[in-house]
Amino acid sequence: MKNIRQIWHDLAIAYSQDQVLIDKLWQEIENAYLSSGRHYHNLNHIEYMVGLATAHKSQIADFDALLFSIFYHDFAYNALRNDNEEKSAVAANDALRMLGVPEEKIERCAKQILATKEHTATQDSDTQYLLDIDLAILGESSEIYQTYIRAVRKEYAVYPNFVYRKGRRKVVQHFLDRKRIFKTDAFHSRYELQAKANLTHELMELSN
Repeated sequence: MKNIRQIWHDLAIAYSQDQVLIDKLWQEIENAYLSSGRHYHNLNHIEYMVGLATAHKSQIADFDALLFSIFYHDFAYNALRNDNEEKSAVAANDALRMLGVPEEKIERCAKQILATKEHTATQDSDTQYLLDIDLAILGESSEIYQTYIRAVRKEYAVYPNFVYRKGRRKVVQHFLDRKRIFKTDAFHSRYELQAKANLTHELMELSN
């Protein structure tokens, strides 16, 4: 796969020939995802998601909109705030307007980013893929999952253990209580069983 910056460039150049603008927007993306405190929600997460999206490109109706959503869905990320998705959607809206992206595509992207707030059921297939791609880490190997939960803990370092563990238990239980974690058949068949095993093991550790 191309490096993540080249993928951004190839995506943006289809809508604007302004290289200075494209580079400026990339720098903003890079600065956001490389900011201090980003131990999981960083450029590695974006690259991981782009890779999965590319692998399922044939199943995605508006691939460009999905890529824009991936690049911007965690643009704003502060563990102490609950309006990250809204701020990220605004950032995407502003950037895509500057690039001259069609209004319909901008609206689609904003809706997809907002959908990552609750990860609830949706009738839009592309949004389902975005949400599954965002959660695919839950169904990776136990080793990768352990690296993921350590990184997430670092992002919430401001909270003492007893507070963090209580909140994290609630999140983990929320996923385990779902009939299906993954919405698309492709991700359900690939990741569901391992995700439930990982989450169950983490819940046991959090409860000790």
